[in-house]
Order: sequence, then structure tokens, then C-alpha cells
Amino acid sequence: MANPKHKTSKSRRNQRRSHWKLDAPLLTECPQCHEPRLPHRVCPNCGYYKNRKVMEVKAE
Repeated sequence: MANPKHKTSKSRRNQRRSHWKLDAPLLTECPQCHEPRLPHRVCPNCGYYKNRKVMEVKAE
């Protein structure tokens, strides 16, 4: 088994973990209603996907 020869400092440990942060979801504009939506998914606001009505949306 490999064992560490030296203690990893807090600074070195935190530098390694500095890229663990989450990314914000990428949003695109719906061509029908111009609301933000996730790419490659049905628009939850109008129910369109690739210029076709795919699902019915409940009126608020």
C-alpha cells in the first residue's frame, strides 16, 4: 500500500478542491415565448419543442 510521506497542508488540500464548485445551468431562449429554458427540453412555459406543440400547459 502506498502511504503519504508528508502531511498535506490545508493550503495544498484547498487548492486541489478549488474546482469542485457547481456550474450554473445553461439556459437558452424559447423561440416561441422567449422565456429561458434548458436546452433540448420542452419549454415548461408554452409546451413547445422544436417548433411543435408537445404538451399542454396548465393555465395559472
